[in-house]
Amino acid sequence: MPYTAHIPRRYSSEELKARIPGWGVDLDPADRPSVPQERLDPDATGAHWDFPERQREKWPRERSIEHEFLTPVFGTSTPPTGLSGKLRRIAYRYSEARAAHWLLLLAADRVNAAESHLASFARGRPDNPITETGIAGEIGRSASARTGTKRVDKYHMWIDPILVGAPWVASAVFGAYLVRGAIRRLAR
Repeated sequence: MPYTAHIPRRYSSEELKARIPGWGVDLDPADRPSVPQERLDPDATGAHWDFPERQREKWPRERSIEHEFLTPVFGTSTPPTGLSGKLRRIAYRYSEARAAHWLLLLAADRVNAAESHLASFARGRPDNPITETGIAGEIGRSASARTGTKRVDKYHMWIDPILVGAPWVASAVFGAYLVRGAIRRLAR
């Protein structure tokens, strides 16, 4: 029925029961098996436990401005560090209803990935972009899994290695440019 200014006719329970088979079968409390367990106490929360002991905060945690306090238990495996941690703290100054909150969190994830890649170089065990990004698998066996099917991702299969590999190639070219410039300055 389209939305119009006309208000549709409202049917009574008896008319609906007569017109629609099975309508209102749960109106009679005697027909509902859950009635003996139901408690119609609007003040009851339904929780069958006391508030648990709160976990200690080892460092200031991000908390949404929509919530009064953190949940009693929260994750502590990866504390926010570096530039990505600062971006996350800034993101939580905004409401979760604002795009700035989520865009800053997305940016923090990308910065965290870049920090991780740089840390791999500092440890002396750089990431292997060929195996870790899946480019080798796309060129090899898994490409045949996409062909001859109705999968949607087969239409962008040709560009996936470019999108995944281009940042690595660009980083390598930029790094080579920086190294070449440093060598030229030292040679002077």
